[in-house]
Amino acid sequence: MLNPALPLGFAHHDHTNCVIDTLTAAETYCAEKELRFTPVRRKVLEILSQEHRALGAYAILDRLRESGFGSQPPIAYRALDFLVLNGLAHKIERLNAFIACSHLGYTHTPFFMICHLCNTVAEAQYVPDRGALESAAQTAGFHIEQTVVEAKGVCPSCITKGDI
Repeated sequence: MLNPALPLGFAHHDHTNCVIDTLTAAETYCAEKELRFTPVRRKVLEILSQEHRALGAYAILDRLRESGFGSQPPIAYRALDFLVLNGLAHKIERLNAFIACSHLGYTHTPFFMICHLCNTVAEAQYVPDRGALESAAQTAGFHIEQTVVEAKGVCPSCITKGDI
């Protein structure tokens, strides 16, 4: 399994292993939780894990169509809902797009670093300092259930190429 401390999206590596590791972990997770990991859900997760870029629902739908899964938007949206609900994928709110979870099997709060030049997304674990956030929530009478952090910037590859 991947080291959950490394922001894999920015590391040079063989994406074939990402796909294999992600699908294997997802199959194990779904079997343990008695969830239906249908062929279309599996294909969507495979598509998302092929590279470390967030994909919109219509880009996913295009790839599903190319693989013979049909062209109706509900096909992609239902699969994405399942994957996100079960922690197998994440929605990148800033981009209104989706990415495979890089840390399957680990309970974590995702921290996404989004390169605005090449659209690479790296997921790292975020350990929030709940001090100020928790205090503000308590003052407002609000119970925090989930925290997601997204940062926009420039990835190491684009910096090295001199794109900034």
